[in-house]
Amino acid sequence: MPKAVNTQSTEPGPAKGPVDKAMEVLEALTRGAGPHRLADIARSTGLSKPTAHRHLRTLAEYGFVDAAAGGAYRVGPRLLGLAAAALDTGRDLRLARPALADLRQRTGQLAYYAVLDADEAVYLEVSEPAREYRMRVRPGGRVPLHRSGAGLAMLSALPDQRAEEFLTAGPRAAGAARGTDPRVLREAVREAARVGYAVDDEYDEPDVRSVAAPVLGGDGRVAGAIGVRGLTFTLGAEAVAMYGAMVRAAARSISADLGATGPRLTALDDTGGGEPA
Repeated sequence: MPKAVNTQSTEPGPAKGPVDKAMEVLEALTRGAGPHRLADIARSTGLSKPTAHRHLRTLAEYGFVDAAAGGAYRVGPRLLGLAAAALDTGRDLRLARPALADLRQRTGQLAYYAVLDADEAVYLEVSEPAREYRMRVRPGGRVPLHRSGAGLAMLSALPDQRAEEFLTAGPRAAGAARGTDPRVLREAVREAARVGYAVDDEYDEPDVRSVAAPVLGGDGRVAGAIGVRGLTFTLGAEAVAMYGAMVRAAARSISADLGATGPRLTALDDTGGGEPA
């Protein structure tokens, strides 16, 4: 069963067990560029240094964590191997890879594939052209749904109730400077559902735009989103329309190969209900 989009709750959760704490330590190791110091891991997880160190030591024994110079830690080879094996078993990602290479070559932009995880889009694959500057996107990176083209694209293909739950609660909880007005977001999602692709207009990164379209699985549910990302001066209105058609075609081709019978194009109305696009 898919996770609920809105995971915010005012009720206290259950006490964290050893597995919960170990998972938080692993997640902390994957955030940003490593290696990470023990103090930083403890701070980001809310664990004491002795507790964080105990979990790091156990994870290192199993190869999930590697000790680095200066008492820092980084992701270990066993975890990297498991991640690579898991990615290779994903049919959607296998189908997306040649489409990403094609989009990168045809547009000259960074192409990416992302999936839905609660209220975030998670980048699984990035195909970046050789150039003098780098985009702030990497495999494993996360961004709130309302601050990414991939996230808005996936919202546009979610059942209306799930999308509305996020639009009314998620952005405010995220506290982002831009793209937090539910009315503006609802209009962006409605437009994405109408045209088949979404546009992130500098929501995630200044001077950067993104265009993405949702990928559907054989059960009609959102499998992910494929898109391109580039500097705003290379993604004006004409380029957005042209690249939007390209990512839409790529997304629908992948969806068809996954067994989807057709694109789900619905749009939220101003009260949160749905209407045909």
